Amino acid sequence: MIRYFTKKRGQKGFTLIELMIVVGIIAILAAIAIPQFVQYRYRSYRAELNSDLKNAYTAAQAYFSDWPNATVNSFDMLSKGGYQKSPNITVGTCNMTLATGSIALTHTALPSGKQEGSVNNSGVIAMPALP
Repeated sequence: MIRYFTKKRGQKGFTLIELMIVVGIIAILAAIAIPQFVQYRYRSYRAELNSDLKNAYTAAQAYFSDWPNATVNSFDMLSKGGYQKSPNITVGTCNMTLATGSIALTHTALPSGKQEGSVNNSGVIAMPALP
């Protein structure tokens, strides 16, 4: 019965130990890569939120160039200035004049407590730190 465990001449293949080592290496690499992938996604969502904040600020300034004494307090006013939001972005509070105020946007794919960012009337963007 020992003939079952010996390699026959010309037979090719991997042993069970070799396969288990390869599976173990792949599992270790996956354990390292998956958390990094999540962080990459969060950073890309953050870049999308940052871009939308800049676009909202630019649209508000464009709106103020036409109506300098107005108050931008709705998404409709931002869209009149040329702002088009990204799919995962929602407009939160919006109350900006040429001299004061801010616009707050929320990204729905970011973790809770890290979703909101704001831009003030001088163009300064504020966002909470990522985990």
